[in-house]
Amino acid sequence: MKEIKPARRLDEIKEYYFSKKLREVAEMNARGLDVISLGVGGPDRPPHENVRRRLGEEAMAESTHGYQPHVGAPELRENLSRWYKDRYGVSLDPKSEIQPLIGSKEGILHISLAFMNPGDEVLVPDPGYAAYRSITKMIGGVPVAYDLKEETGWLPDFDELEKRDLSKVRIMWVNYPHMPTGTRPSSELLEKIVDFGRRHGILIVHDNPYSFILNPEPMSLLSVDGAKDVALEMNSLSKSHNMAGWRMGMVAGRADRIACVLKVKSNIDSGQFLPMMRAASEALTLGQDWTDEVNRGYGARRVLVEKILEELGCTWDPSQVGLFVWARIPDGYTNGEQLADELLEKARVFVTPGSVFGKNGDRFIRLSLCAPEKRLEEALERVRNMKKNI
Repeated sequence: MKEIKPARRLDEIKEYYFSKKLREVAEMNARGLDVISLGVGGPDRPPHENVRRRLGEEAMAESTHGYQPHVGAPELRENLSRWYKDRYGVSLDPKSEIQPLIGSKEGILHISLAFMNPGDEVLVPDPGYAAYRSITKMIGGVPVAYDLKEETGWLPDFDELEKRDLSKVRIMWVNYPHMPTGTRPSSELLEKIVDFGRRHGILIVHDNPYSFILNPEPMSLLSVDGAKDVALEMNSLSKSHNMAGWRMGMVAGRADRIACVLKVKSNIDSGQFLPMMRAASEALTLGQDWTDEVNRGYGARRVLVEKILEELGCTWDPSQVGLFVWARIPDGYTNGEQLADELLEKARVFVTPGSVFGKNGDRFIRLSLCAPEKRLEEALERVRNMKKNI
């Protein structure tokens, strides 16, 4: 029999870290080891009860189960537009400047296919979300890292970037509040990013799912004058509305660019389930009271996560925001992976080594706030016991 080989593109990428690691954690749990997971940023609490009720009501209707347009339900697009106006001060045409997505991760692929040719270069942050790099490789692009470093506040070094040959760069991925470091955006930073893209003809794609989590000043890149000329912005209800499993995301920007994304999307998938879109529309009507309630919970959890890090001898920037705490490991460890492996083996606590996000994360770990306070208290006790026995 002639051998059937996988595509060569798979030689360039690895299985997603959390896909592999969560299998290991599941196997440990199956053996009764009870691992406390602080590795993944998936909200563990449900959406608002009104949202869940709306989903149930719409799903029980007889007329809501057919195929839906790729552009999404009008109600969803209109409420996304109102949400951007109310929360960011950004005006978006719901008919032409918003495209709902099956989670914003889908948008990385669709945008890359729409605006990148094989051999084009793409600027990706280090540290940063691994999917920017892997998807670029998967479709024949060349990921080019730009360094984010602790000593420069995890911000792009535009002076260094200006010295590069940028002639082949088509896309630059940016993400503030930044994952994994929790660095907040500022008006000055967003203006610099837009200016850089305009002068070099580079499409800026801002990935913005963390802006409402423990962040007192949510910002959109599209609020910068002229941003629509050079930028797209992705957003999501996964973190802000506890709807990670619903896969409700969006991309916003100038109408002609949104049309390019739709051209790709319409050839790859179908429209989302109408009851879910209508329930997501309901979620978008929730105001500051909902955000405050969500953040009260995360604030209490963060206190416990910081106690765990203190017990480990780690240091961190208290001004960081978002669903995680990014922390530098003590000098006694070779790298973050060594400490993460020790915690999993000896304390049965799963955290993420910073190297998952790039070489500049090598001496860091990331802890998620997505675990109940009782489990965080138990994790703290396990870490204390581990330290006593070392």
